[in-house]
Amino acid sequence: MKIENIPADIKSKSLKEARSEINEILVKLESQNLDFANAEEVYKRLIYLNKHVESLFKKKSREILEK
Repeated sequence: MKIENIPADIKSKSLKEARSEINEILVKLESQNLDFANAEEVYKRLIYLNKHVESLFKKKSREILEK
């Protein structure tokens, strides 16, 4: 999964917003009330959010190293 494939609504999130949504998704996935069809879509979104957070950290790391 490449960064280019991350949906625009996720790419526009700040680190705080992305982490908040990740936490919400984890709660959903841990609940017993989530059907399998829905769980797959929710899990994919979690992966996209995780990739976005990773890219934000890499970007910030590069900025720090350049200073």
